[in-house]
Amino acid sequence: MPCYSLDGDNIRHGLNKNLGFSTDDREENIRRVAEVAKLFADAGLVCITSFISPFAKDRQNAREIHEMAGLPFFEIFVDAPLNICESRDVKGLYKKARAGEIKGFTGIDSEYEKPESSELVLKTNIATVNECIQQVVELLQAQNIVPKTMMNDVLELFVPENQIGQVRAEANMLPTLEITKLDLQWVQVLSEGWATPLKGFMRETQYLQVIHFSTLRDDGVINLSIPIVLPVATEDKKRLEGCIAFALDYNGQRIAILRNPEFYEHRKEERCARVWGTTCEKHPHVKMVMESGNWLAGGDLLVLERIKWNDGLDQYRLTPLELRQKFKEMNADAVFAFQLRNPVHNGHALLMQDTKRHLLERGYKHPVLLLHPLGGWTKDDDVPLEWRMKQHAAVLEEHVLDPKSTIVAIFPSPMLYAGPTEVQWHCRARMIAGAGFYIVGRDPAGMPHPETKKDLYEPTQGGKVLSMAPGLASVEIIPFRVAAYNKVKKAMIFYNPERHEEFDFISGTRMRKLAREGENPPDGFMAPKAWKVLTEYYKSLEKNN
Repeated sequence: MPCYSLDGDNIRHGLNKNLGFSTDDREENIRRVAEVAKLFADAGLVCITSFISPFAKDRQNAREIHEMAGLPFFEIFVDAPLNICESRDVKGLYKKARAGEIKGFTGIDSEYEKPESSELVLKTNIATVNECIQQVVELLQAQNIVPKTMMNDVLELFVPENQIGQVRAEANMLPTLEITKLDLQWVQVLSEGWATPLKGFMRETQYLQVIHFSTLRDDGVINLSIPIVLPVATEDKKRLEGCIAFALDYNGQRIAILRNPEFYEHRKEERCARVWGTTCEKHPHVKMVMESGNWLAGGDLLVLERIKWNDGLDQYRLTPLELRQKFKEMNADAVFAFQLRNPVHNGHALLMQDTKRHLLERGYKHPVLLLHPLGGWTKDDDVPLEWRMKQHAAVLEEHVLDPKSTIVAIFPSPMLYAGPTEVQWHCRARMIAGAGFYIVGRDPAGMPHPETKKDLYEPTQGGKVLSMAPGLASVEIIPFRVAAYNKVKKAMIFYNPERHEEFDFISGTRMRKLAREGENPPDGFMAPKAWKVLTEYYKSLEKNN
C-alpha cells in the first residue's frame, strides 16, 4: 500500500528551509506540512507526519485543512517523559538548549501544549517500537484506511485451552471420518495458520476462486494458488451428509472437528489440469489425487491439539507465530526465506550469502535467513526429511551459512511438484511467517515430465510468475542467478557465459551417483561434513535394498 513519511529532515532541508523556530515560523511549518500531507492523501497515499507541533491551534488547523478536503485526519500523541526524550537525543539538541545555545526549544524554554483529544496515545517509555507500530496499524485498520488482509495476521485453528475439555467431549460424541497422512499434513498447515485466512478445508466457492484465479476474493485479493481440500469417498459422503459436524480421526486418534461441512464434487481431471497443467497419472501427486475420494468436504476446523510426528524433529516445526517471535528476539530488520526440498550445496549457499550481502548494502543491520525445508510428503526418490535436516545442520556447523543469523525450521506442507502455481503458495506461506524477501531458484517446485523426461515447467517462469502474482506485493522476490562449479577457482560461483569452459554443471543425477559410489565431489562443491551425510544416506539405501 503506498505510503510516505514527512519529517523534519525531508521538509526543513527543502520546502521549509527558510523557516526558523519562532512561534510564527513553527505555525507556518506545520501549515505547509499539512498542505503537503493533504495532497499526498488526496492522491491515495497514507501520509505519516512526524513533527513536534507544540501548539494546539496549529494541530487543529492541520486537522481542518484535511477535513475541509473531505480527507481523514488522525492525531497521534507520542507521550514520552522529558527525561526519555533527552536520553534519545542523538543530535544533542537538548544539551545545547539547556546550555542556552538554542532558544525557544520545546520542553526546555518553550511550552508543549499536550493534546487533549488525540485519536491515539503512544506511551513510548512503556511500549516497544514494534508495539507502537502495531497500535498505529490497528488504528488505521479500524478506520478502514489499511485493509486487514494486508497485515498478514495469523489465524490459528486450535481449540482455546479453556475449551479443550468441552470440545474433546463433543468430538468423542460425533460421527467420524478417518483421514490419511496427507490429510493430516494439511490439517497441520491449516491449524498453524500457514493458509491464513482459511478457517478450514476449502468450501466450494473458495475452491473455485483458487483453481480459476489463484486468489481468495472474499476480502480483498489474497494470493492462494493451490486447493487445500479434504477428499471423501462416496460412502462417507452419504454417511456424513446432513451432519452439523463430524470428527477427524487419524490412526485411532481424534484430531479435529469439522463444523458446518459442505460436500461438493471432486472433479479430479479438471483440478489436475488447472493446478499441474497435466493429467498424467505418472506424476506422483496427480496419481494421489486421481486415487482419492470422489467428493470434497469443506468446513471450519477446530483442531484439538498441535500436530506432533514424534520423529525427533518436532522442535524444528515452528509455527508462523513462533517464527515471528524468533525474528523479533534476533532483532531482525529483514527476513529472507529459502524454500528447499533438496540438500544444500555451495551454489544454494552462494545465493543466500549474496542475498544477505545485498541486504546489508541496502542498510539493513540484522538480516536473518529462514532456511525452511519442506517437511510434508515428497516423492520417493527425494532425500527424506531426516537426512536433509542432518545435512543442513552440517552446512551450518561448517559455517557455510552463518548459524548466528540463520533459523532452520520445517515447513509442514506436502509437496505438489506444481511449478509456478505451487511456488506462489511457498512464497505466501513464508510471508505469513514474517519473511519480506523470498529467494526463488531455478525450476521451483518443478520436476521432469514423467513420460518425456523433459522439464515439466519452463525453468525460469517460476520467478517471473512470482514477480507478477497478485497478493504478494509485500514480499520482494530475489531472482535466481545461475551458480556453477568453477574448475579454476575450485568453488561455486555465479556463472559467466564468457568463461564457459571454466564451469562444470554438476547435475543432481551426477551428484547422487557420486554419493552412492562413495566418491567425493570436486573441492568446493559442498561442505565436506554435509557431503558425508549424503553418502551415509545412499549407503543406507543400498544396505536396506
